[in-house]
Amino acid sequence: MSSDFRLLVRNASQLVCVCRDRQSFLLKEQMQDLAVLEEASLVVGHDGLVKAVGGVKEIDEQFSGSSFEKTLDATGMCIIPGLVDAHTHPVWAGDRVHEFAMKLAGATYMDVHKAGGGIHFTVNATRAAADSDLQEALCGRLWRMLRAGTTLVECKSGYGLNTHTELAMLRAIHTARHTHPIGISATYCGAHAVPRGMTQEEALRDILNDQLPRLQESVSRGEVSVDNIDVFCEKGVFEEDATRQILTAGKNMGLNINFHGDELHPMKAAELGAELGALAISHLEEVSDEGIAAMATAKTAAVLLPTTAYILRLKQPRARDMLDAGVIVSLGSDFNPNAYCCSMPLVMHLACVNMRLSLTEALAAATINAAYALGAAHTHGSLETGKQADMLVINAPRWEHLIYQLGGHQELIKHVIIKGHIAYDNPHTLNL
Repeated sequence: MSSDFRLLVRNASQLVCVCRDRQSFLLKEQMQDLAVLEEASLVVGHDGLVKAVGGVKEIDEQFSGSSFEKTLDATGMCIIPGLVDAHTHPVWAGDRVHEFAMKLAGATYMDVHKAGGGIHFTVNATRAAADSDLQEALCGRLWRMLRAGTTLVECKSGYGLNTHTELAMLRAIHTARHTHPIGISATYCGAHAVPRGMTQEEALRDILNDQLPRLQESVSRGEVSVDNIDVFCEKGVFEEDATRQILTAGKNMGLNINFHGDELHPMKAAELGAELGALAISHLEEVSDEGIAAMATAKTAAVLLPTTAYILRLKQPRARDMLDAGVIVSLGSDFNPNAYCCSMPLVMHLACVNMRLSLTEALAAATINAAYALGAAHTHGSLETGKQADMLVINAPRWEHLIYQLGGHQELIKHVIIKGHIAYDNPHTLNL
């Protein structure tokens, strides 16, 4: 006899819904007052959607005659939405561990780049890699993210810088989307750097005249699926006019604009993104006051990347100024060979300590606001009836332990649940 529902998670000390009213994002004041239920339960249907959230007694009475495929006892534990990582570069070959020593010795990002390292070093290794090797490496990295609590992740191409390898990277992401439990938002980032031997103008023409048309053909044939277009808008890389042309071409293909801006130099990228209707802009260490105001008006999300600012010793993005101005602030790990971090709990911790976010602001930025930055807030980012049942069960009496315990997620996350299925059952959780 089949069960009535897929999952009952019962008797949690805290159940953090994040949103109360199906908001697509939370601004500063709302981020300080998240929806949290004490002594609560949650029911998931066979369609993978949340069917009910409420107090233990209320849920017990409402579903007293129902059967469940699985029941989890969350006594003494907490439930939060699955974490959303709004910016990663997870498809590449080789590593850049040697560059970390260079950075510690004082080399800047652009010093490494000009010396033949950085993106170009990874491009060489990625172009030489077999498709199967790229797929295997991506899958392993996605599992590491999932075990750290990420249930929806943005995945970029960008280490090909030519049509052949960019499409190979996007095929790897497409395959993972259909074979891995983690949710994926795919981004074409062929304008990640100007290839060696090309001028910026030549690279621009290659992207507009070859890469994007070939990408559109591959999408039409069902070989890849892409949600967003990205450009590294930076001095000496793709500057304002080239960035505008590429992002506009992607938007005309139906892609969301979600790009790197104002990281190393003030480029007025925030103003440009707001003008073009960008869904999100990442980095923003050098954003202007005018750019912040423009993003707030346009409802363009800021994707802040604490690990990158930390590892590259950049000045911190002005998170508090953005929040005060009404910008939608979200978080990402920027996982890549230059900033190797799979852990959104660590990202949230750094956001709190270095960017001065509160605990509740950090959680909102890594759930509903990150989902908004990926165009997925209608399905992800909060635990509300009708939304996808992605959640973490944390072995702690208060949810804040996930951020408070620096580097402690391996022992705190008991279950990672995606669409009501247990995607990861952690054998190593410890009681506090």
